[in-house]
Amino acid sequence: MFHVKTVPALTRAGADIAFKRVCSSRRLRSTVTSTSVTQTEPQDDVSSRGGARHDSARSECPGQPGSGGGRGGTTTATANEISVDFDQTREAYKSKDSLELLRSLVVFKLCSYDFLVDKNKEIMDLGKKIMGQKGFNQFMKMTFYGQFVAGEDHMAIRPLIQKNQAFGVGSVLDYSVEEDITQKEAEQKEMDSCVSTAEKESIGGDHREKKYKAHKQFGDHREGVTGARTYFYADEAKCDQHMETFIKCIKASGGSSMDGFSAVKMTALGRPQFLLQFSEVLVKWQRFFSFLASQQGKDGMEALEQRLELKQMQEFLTKLGAKGDFYDWFSGRKEESSGTIDMLDWNSLIDHRTNISDLLVIPNVELGELEPLLEMFTIEEENQMKRILQRMDVLVKHAMENGVRLMVDAEQTYLQPAISRLTLEMQRTYNKEKPVIFNTYQCYLKEAYDSVTMDVELSRREGWHFAAKLVRGAYMYQERERAKENGYEDPINPDYETTNWMYHRCLDYVLDEIALNRNANVMVASHNEDTVKHTLKRMNELGLLPTENKVYFGQLLGMCDQISFPLGQAGFPVYKYVPYGPVNEVMPYLSRRAQENRGFMKGAQKERELLWQELKRRVASGELLYRPAY
Repeated sequence: MFHVKTVPALTRAGADIAFKRVCSSRRLRSTVTSTSVTQTEPQDDVSSRGGARHDSARSECPGQPGSGGGRGGTTTATANEISVDFDQTREAYKSKDSLELLRSLVVFKLCSYDFLVDKNKEIMDLGKKIMGQKGFNQFMKMTFYGQFVAGEDHMAIRPLIQKNQAFGVGSVLDYSVEEDITQKEAEQKEMDSCVSTAEKESIGGDHREKKYKAHKQFGDHREGVTGARTYFYADEAKCDQHMETFIKCIKASGGSSMDGFSAVKMTALGRPQFLLQFSEVLVKWQRFFSFLASQQGKDGMEALEQRLELKQMQEFLTKLGAKGDFYDWFSGRKEESSGTIDMLDWNSLIDHRTNISDLLVIPNVELGELEPLLEMFTIEEENQMKRILQRMDVLVKHAMENGVRLMVDAEQTYLQPAISRLTLEMQRTYNKEKPVIFNTYQCYLKEAYDSVTMDVELSRREGWHFAAKLVRGAYMYQERERAKENGYEDPINPDYETTNWMYHRCLDYVLDEIALNRNANVMVASHNEDTVKHTLKRMNELGLLPTENKVYFGQLLGMCDQISFPLGQAGFPVYKYVPYGPVNEVMPYLSRRAQENRGFMKGAQKERELLWQELKRRVASGELLYRPAY
């Protein structure tokens, strides 16, 4: 018996949405000449590729004069154009005294030496022995810790946050303490927390795909990760402790700055076993839709363009032994149904309030029959999901009380489908009036554009505020190695330019959506100057003003000040990702930050040149003792 529990179908927006998206430039004013964007700075974590095409979500509407909203259109520049000069060192570094500039130069240079980076843990251990703990802590605050970390607690970080805010730069607070455990301990914790009791007791009944299994050799998932905190599950009490830590972070953000953000990680709030299994459910269910689409000759289309004919689908599934009226999956009455469904209608069958163990089946093509999607998804996993959602509910309510927005970080692809779905459920509840919760999309993933477009479309149909942070990604080396070793498709784009193209394609789509109805929001989290310039150009084309607070920019604390501060002083909402925590407990984070900065700094010669240029300017003008006034 083909058994599916139904939920009400999503209200469809109608065919006019596509027409509005194509022809929306009738009511949008473009202000600059559209030119292609060069992508030359190897500042992110993938290398380069030739000839890829950018697709803007908006096309020029035929016969409409001045409708140059897309890539192909050209328009005339006007006085309303907003531009930012990233080469003016006096403006870029007016928030820094000369010692801070010198520290940046020294730290960036040290981060470019492979030997120092590779041996940074051993060097820090030696430093503790020579200087003692107190002396070592003071040395770190004068160098690496002082460069990349705001302070030890919510009181210590306040002066830096308030200074940055005085110069137009807000904060995304991130309590960056990590558990300092050995590789063996990490592997054991990962294996213990990623296998359910039912699976341990099962003999010969493992139907899990390799991607969604725990693998001991990748149990220490700190390896191959740049600039992202890592959590290991211990028990539910530990998850509650993490929640309390996030609450303190939210309160610190609310008490230190206006309109701030606080970063949270879903793996800190629940058992990863659930995230693994729920991710597999979601991916297999979407794959089933794609399989049915291919049976109807609709493969190769964009995800949102695929629509299944229900009658054909019923005939096909009946041959596999399914029973029941499949029209009833999506509509209570046949005559009210359009006779077709898309991926969002399909996904609406999975609702976080349902008993998932009863919900889904998929075809076994080899056997020619239907089988349960995930037999081991039991009441245990149901309870795990509820606990994560309850903790997220608590965090969101604290965020709203303190005037703070939550930034849910992206994680590995074998966990991300579940993380994104749970984040989406929270957005549907709390983003109705304003954007409170931001999801994160990693654009080095092959599926990034489909993920962004489907979530934007869902927000439009249901009438809530889409809110996204776009990043290039933090798990490339780990993801590629894991896919290679375990025999599944590499989820990462093949090279740097493909990732750049994907980033700009996703960004353009969201910017177009903002221009259409002002209900979407995006943070351009990038250190790539070309990407920032591209965003400014597109904002000018679409008539998006910085004062609307729909397009944000984000960079890490201690990096790319020559981008962040000119943007802030020009009136754009820009934020620094601000780590904080005790020196000793932030060392694991700093260690990996050094790993990331090595590659970044080798390709960031311009930043060092600008720092030197500003120091020399101050010497020549007698401003070496300059102190920021605010």
